[in-house]
Amino acid sequence: MPLRTPLMNVMVLAAEKAGKALKRDFGEVEHLQVSRKGPSDFVTAADVKTEKLLVAELTKARPAFGFVNEEAGVIAGSDPDHRWIIDPIDGTTNFIHGIPQFAMSIALQRGTEIIAGLVYNPITDEMFTAEKGTGAFLNNRRLRVSARRTLDDVIVGTGTPFKGRPNHDEFLAQCARVIGATAGIRRFGAASLDLAYVAAGRFDAFWEMNLKPWDMAAGMLLVTEAGGFVSDLMTPGSPLDTGNILATNAELQTSMRKLVLG
Repeated sequence: MPLRTPLMNVMVLAAEKAGKALKRDFGEVEHLQVSRKGPSDFVTAADVKTEKLLVAELTKARPAFGFVNEEAGVIAGSDPDHRWIIDPIDGTTNFIHGIPQFAMSIALQRGTEIIAGLVYNPITDEMFTAEKGTGAFLNNRRLRVSARRTLDDVIVGTGTPFKGRPNHDEFLAQCARVIGATAGIRRFGAASLDLAYVAAGRFDAFWEMNLKPWDMAAGMLLVTEAGGFVSDLMTPGSPLDTGNILATNAELQTSMRKLVLG
C-alpha cells in the first residue's frame, strides 16, 4: 500500500475517532434514544452525534470545505470546489436492531468528481479507502473486483425498497429475474458496504434504486479504483444525480444490466 496522503490521513483519523464512540453506542444500543424520521427510516442519537463529530474533525483539518450531510443537510464552505459527502451511519436500522452491518461513509467531491472515499465498519474494523488514481484498499490490502464472467456463478447485492419508498413491484420483478439466473442475492442493508464488497470481490455486482448521494459517493470510487464499473442503472446519467446504481466488474456490466431491467 502506498503511503497515505495527508488528505486520506485526515479522513481516516476522523473516521477512527468517530468509530470509537459509535462502537460504544452500539454496545449500549438498547439504551439509545431513537426517534422516527419517516416511514421505516430512523435517526438515533448516535447518528446525529457521529455526524457532528465527523464535521468537526474534517472542518478542523480542511476549514474551507463544505458538506452534504444526511442529517444536517448542506453546509456551504468558503471553497466552492470542495465538499464532503457524509453518511454517519449507513445501515441505521441494522444499528438500532443490534446487527453489526453498518458503516460510516465519507467522500470528498471536487467539482462534479469524487476524488476520495472511505467506508468504515467500526465493529469489524474494516476500513475501505480509495483516492482517485491510486487504487482501493481494505486496511492495508489492495482490492480488486471479482473476475467472474458468467451469471451462473455470481453473488449479487441489492437493497430492498422499504415501507414508504416506491417501486416495490418493479423491484420484485427485478429480483425474480436475478434469482433465476445467478448463484444468489444478498440484502445486507447498507449500500456503502455493499459497494465496498463489490470492490473487494465479495459481491460480483450490486444494484439499487432511489439511493441518496451519501449512500453511494465513497463506494462508487472504491469500485472504480478496484477496477470495476459504476453506472446509472437505466440512463446515461450519474447515479449521484439519479439515485439508481449498477456496480459490476467489466465482464458482467452488460449482462447484469439486461438481467435487472429485463
